[in-house]
Amino acid sequence: MIDFRYHLVSLIAVFLAVALGIVIGTTALNAPILEDLEGQVATLTEDKRDLETQTRELQAQLDTSDAFEEAVAPALVAGSLAGRSVVLVATEDVAADTVEEVSTLVGQAGGTLTGTIRLQPEYSDPATAAEVQSYVTGPGLPTGVTLPETDDTGQLVGSLLAQVLMRPTAPGAPAPDTAALSSVLAGLRALDVLDVESSSVTPADFAVVLTAGAPAEEDGEQRTDALVDLALALDAAGSGAVVAGDAASAGETGLVGVIRADPENSVAVSTVDNVDSASGRISTVLALGRESAGTSGAYGTGEDAQPVPPVPSATP
Repeated sequence: MIDFRYHLVSLIAVFLAVALGIVIGTTALNAPILEDLEGQVATLTEDKRDLETQTRELQAQLDTSDAFEEAVAPALVAGSLAGRSVVLVATEDVAADTVEEVSTLVGQAGGTLTGTIRLQPEYSDPATAAEVQSYVTGPGLPTGVTLPETDDTGQLVGSLLAQVLMRPTAPGAPAPDTAALSSVLAGLRALDVLDVESSSVTPADFAVVLTAGAPAEEDGEQRTDALVDLALALDAAGSGAVVAGDAASAGETGLVGVIRADPENSVAVSTVDNVDSASGRISTVLALGRESAGTSGAYGTGEDAQPVPPVPSATP
């Protein structure tokens, strides 16, 4: 009879043999595995250095391109806005540098900047819609202003601003009253929906709506719709409007993207998706000139967008 001690010794021998086999096998494989890993690390390190070199080269090319565009910008836009006036309307996320650079280029194009308005988050906030609508439809409405028959706050306030900010194109139509414009801006400032960043604001022929990014709030679609209403109203009330933003604004919920997604709106209002670059600012100013000829377009780097509008000398 084989006793329990024999079985125990046999099992221990089996486990020792397995353990020994593992140790011997691991030791034999360690060197090739380690060598292979070291080779992969060396390859990845080399790839990383190559990518860093490419990045530096591309950044240098981009910097050179921006510098060149900045240098030629005044010559490209010269005279495109001669005798015309422009009002800037910027959303809260637009950098001050972008506003200043667009303003400067408008002047270099021969245009006159009539003022700069900064929209605050409350402008498009559904939570403040009732209060804003109460003011817009209240007894203080300027003489001669006719609001659309709607309960949509975005359309109402957009129409009011457009009628006091833009010079109508119809022959014989009177220019907006500056006192009425000042009154409307003061009323909306009191509601914290906008601010005036220039010393004064007077009616203009064209409007540039500057935007950045896309709303991340749950009510983002409603907020963007309110800005679309404003852009369309400014365009219809004057000689034309251009909505200029960055790449993010051309996304699905961004102002530029929403306008481009609607065939009717994209035909009415020009859009630019790279205003944070020199070429985008050139496109913004040249697009205003195209608007005066009744031509709207999509410019920038986005899908189906043209790089820049034709320069005046190239227009038949």
